[in-house]
Amino acid sequence: MTDMTHDHASFRSMIDGTQEDWDIIAREQKEFAPQNGKRILDHLKLLGGDYGGFPVDRLEHCLQTATRAHRDGRDEEYVVMALLHDIGDTLGAFNHPDVAAAILKPFLSEENLWIVQHHGIFQGHYFFHYLGLDRDMRDQFKDHPYYAACAEFCEKYDAPAFDPDYESEPLEFFEPMVMRLCSYPRTSIYKKVMVEEAAE
Repeated sequence: MTDMTHDHASFRSMIDGTQEDWDIIAREQKEFAPQNGKRILDHLKLLGGDYGGFPVDRLEHCLQTATRAHRDGRDEEYVVMALLHDIGDTLGAFNHPDVAAAILKPFLSEENLWIVQHHGIFQGHYFFHYLGLDRDMRDQFKDHPYYAACAEFCEKYDAPAFDPDYESEPLEFFEPMVMRLCSYPRTSIYKKVMVEEAAE
């Protein structure tokens, strides 16, 4: 189906692309990219109603994690990281931290990204032994500079966030934070282009 409301590049292979083609694509990206936060939030909403056997659904778990971090005075980037740390649950049943890290990589500091990437192993300290796994698997990272930060994230915010009686902030409370953080990349091969586009 052809979209008649927008111009389209003329090439059938990128090998044949022209400056005019890529100007068209860049204009489209200029409109598309700033809504990245909204698309992330739409995907996060898919976690609602999915319990997976837990006492609360996966969306409520994310809201509790972020609310706990916010109420503890963490900065906005950390709170958004806490909100989105399990966004990969529906697509990455076997590697959800990797999915979340891929989504958040352009927007997080090195430390917060490391927390997202490794929280699954660190959270395992509380339950791996019930599944026949090594609960001390995280100790392979004991000399890493972000070990303590990841352990703290799990202990203070992630592990306790399964309480059906906890009063979380609603998703709407966090939406402006996600939109601010996830609209333009902090690190990306496309950062220069996106910053130039945003400045126009």
